[in-house]
Amino acid sequence: MKKPGYKTTEFWLSTAAALVGIAIASGAVNPDGGGAWDKVVGMIVATLAAMGYTISRGNVKASGK
Repeated sequence: MKKPGYKTTEFWLSTAAALVGIAIASGAVNPDGGGAWDKVVGMIVATLAAMGYTISRGNVKASGK
């Protein structure tokens, strides 16, 4: 029996990682410094978190667990 995606640990960890990435990219974490590099790193972290969750859930659904 598959759990809905929002009830899994991987969803919440991916959400937390994406939120941290978005916070870095928006400048909320370090608003007075860092410049463009912080934005790039933040967007990369958020994108990788979203991709990791998508791939992970796809594997679970494909395996039929």
